[in-house]
Amino acid sequence: MNARPPLTHFDAQGASRMVDVSDKPDTARVAVAEGYVTMQPETLTRIVDRSMSKGDVLEVARLAGIMASKRVDMLIPLCHQLTLSGAKLSFETDIEHHQVRILATVKTTGPTGVEMEALTAVSVAALTIYDMCKAIDREMEIGAIRLLEKSGGRSGHFVHK
Repeated sequence: MNARPPLTHFDAQGASRMVDVSDKPDTARVAVAEGYVTMQPETLTRIVDRSMSKGDVLEVARLAGIMASKRVDMLIPLCHQLTLSGAKLSFETDIEHHQVRILATVKTTGPTGVEMEALTAVSVAALTIYDMCKAIDREMEIGAIRLLEKSGGRSGHFVHK
């Protein structure tokens, strides 16, 4: 059985701490995350047709996700403040399953990864879709938010199976 690495956000006494990355080399890092918003068919139709009264739902969600990726350190207590070199969100609509798939790709060159930035981008984009459509569909479901891939750093390349 493989031993699990120690949790780095706790010191030897069990107290929370921000990991010291000052000795880690800067490397190119990329993280890709996804999530889904499932809704009523009419809601998805109005998103696709851009006929929601609040405006273009996916463009507002795109901007919200990008903005959120740049502020993860203000949301997640032990995350480092990072300078991102790129943040991109894309959307796929699935008419058959009444879903919007959100895909976020975040990049940086630095001593720590951008997984939390990609996951936060997806989460906030999903919440924005909910916010913009809740007047007509309060039964929307946000789910399946996960890291798909990450590269760079000591732990190497990860691809979700």
